[in-house]
Amino acid sequence: MAERARLLLLGGTGEAAALARRLAGDARIETITSLAGRTRTPAALPGRVRVGGFGGAAGLAAYLANEKIDLLIDATHPYAARMPHAAAEACVRTGVPRVRLLRPTWVRAPGDRWIAAGDLAAAAAALPGLAHRVFLTTGQRDLPAFAPLTEIWFLIRLIEPPADRLPLTQCQVLLDRGPFRAEDESALMRAHRIEAVVSKNSGGEATYGKIAAARALGLPVLMIERPAQPSGETVASIENCIAWIAAQRN
Repeated sequence: MAERARLLLLGGTGEAAALARRLAGDARIETITSLAGRTRTPAALPGRVRVGGFGGAAGLAAYLANEKIDLLIDATHPYAARMPHAAAEACVRTGVPRVRLLRPTWVRAPGDRWIAAGDLAAAAAALPGLAHRVFLTTGQRDLPAFAPLTEIWFLIRLIEPPADRLPLTQCQVLLDRGPFRAEDESALMRAHRIEAVVSKNSGGEATYGKIAAARALGLPVLMIERPAQPSGETVASIENCIAWIAAQRN
């Protein structure tokens, strides 16, 4: 490996941003952070940033070769459906070492009323008869799955104003960016008379407040399970990533 390693960081999460800032002070690493481009105003990141897709595993493999990438860290969202698999395949094709940075899931605590849902469709199917006023926190791209539920009112929280009309018959949009405190989430749910929460098991502290608030209020949470991850090495923290990079360079 060259004296200064070139690292491709597949980002879009708080952990990825923190890792990019951590690596910015290491003269031995040149970090290129890749963002999918779904957020129009992402937080500022140090170093080189590219925005947009690669064109699947083949396109990513070509990028790794053309850019002479030495290492790849996949720090995309735990619910990223395609990129982790494309990254795994591209790294097999090119021989580039890869690690997946995946924050641990939330764990059910005493008092939690979680209802497991294998995917968005299962969560939508479980809502009729469970609640009429729902805090839907899965993200804008997932809203079409809930469009048929015309009798249910949804509270939607987004980082940015939607570019198009939302596909829900009854809803209210809040614009906000985490982290969110449990006491604020409780007040929000009481103010909007929320009867159930729909959430992905994203893990981490930034959005755990809604889970703690639902517990305190005795509300059910439809918890959507994570998608299957590709095989390969996985770490759970930024410190583990730093150790992985050091091991690859030795």
